[in-house]
Amino acid sequence: MTIEIRQVSHPEAVKGFDTAELRRHFLIETLFAAGEVKLTYSHLDRVIVGGAMPTASAIVLPTPKAVGTDAFLKRRELGIVNVGGPGKVSVGGKDYALAKRDALYIGKEAGEVSFASDDASNPAKFYLLSTPAHAVHPTKVIRESDAKTLALGEQATANKRVIRQYIIPGVCETCQLVMGVTTLEEGSIWNTMPSHVHDRRCEIYLYFDVPADARVFHLMGEPQETRHLVVANEQAILSPGWSIHSGVGTKAYSFIWGMGGDNVDYTDMDMVATGDLR
Repeated sequence: MTIEIRQVSHPEAVKGFDTAELRRHFLIETLFAAGEVKLTYSHLDRVIVGGAMPTASAIVLPTPKAVGTDAFLKRRELGIVNVGGPGKVSVGGKDYALAKRDALYIGKEAGEVSFASDDASNPAKFYLLSTPAHAVHPTKVIRESDAKTLALGEQATANKRVIRQYIIPGVCETCQLVMGVTTLEEGSIWNTMPSHVHDRRCEIYLYFDVPADARVFHLMGEPQETRHLVVANEQAILSPGWSIHSGVGTKAYSFIWGMGGDNVDYTDMDMVATGDLR
């Protein structure tokens, strides 16, 4: 297990960051390593972002010192989306099989968590997002077909996409964690444009199914002080509440969005008109 601690960056400081500083503070470049659990603890709403990639044997979700308790889920909840081959997650001794794009919500006090792949040559890649929790909610599998589905955008604006809401009120009850997957259709490249901010919540993006020769230009920063990060496949972005979070790719792609903060209202957004961006 490896864990990195990320501190919060004030928007006034971010104005002066060069490319290397932006990437160091906001981009998680490596989430998946064979046979490992890799974690990043961010002080943005105290989220933990991670990846577990089991190969020949199962691996256990550890409890790093940064969590501050004797069990990872003692005061936390956890969302998982598999972006690799088929595998299973064991929670408190009970196994849950997850195919690619299936999700699992694990509630506070659920017990030990471990990860396994069905085939070591095609390993599962379990994306992890955890937030603090104040109440117990039941562990639940959400298949891709179970998610609440929204079809948005137009081909004329190159943003035709399908949003699947996995961990959201009405589908899966949580304390504060919200998660879903957005998939752009072939020929579409824009996500979340017009852009928005939501100062009541941070947002985490994991870009995946990005072709090896493609990149996503993730837009961030205050609406009048925008910056960008060039993102490759299976890399994640930490997005503060004061920052926009839009992106444009050189080819179609998918991303997992996840939020933690004051509420679980998906529509809680402060919209920014495209003409007002600078």
